[in-house]
Amino acid sequence: MGWLFLLLAGLSEIIFALSLKYNMGFTKLYPSIVTMISGGTSFYLLMLAIKTLPLGTAYAIWTGMGAVGVAVLSIFLFKESVEWVRLVSISLIVIGIVGLKLTHVE
Repeated sequence: MGWLFLLLAGLSEIIFALSLKYNMGFTKLYPSIVTMISGGTSFYLLMLAIKTLPLGTAYAIWTGMGAVGVAVLSIFLFKESVEWVRLVSISLIVIGIVGLKLTHVE
């Protein structure tokens, strides 16, 4: 269950970070509600995940999922840069996440 909680925490983290762009400094009601709920959900699910997963592994994967998810979605949603250095850097984060998952022994 820890890995499922971590996956859901990462997805909630992506929603949280993206909603920050839309809430305009907490001046927009609905995006602000999404920010608060998704942020709280992300932390709660991470807390559940670290009950059975190593903290360092879980936290690194959680932040990596958030970073990659937001970077990739920002390319499509906000027309951010698709320079090769950026894409390689995102790929390196993904490689790190996969490596942490593969080296975790239950």
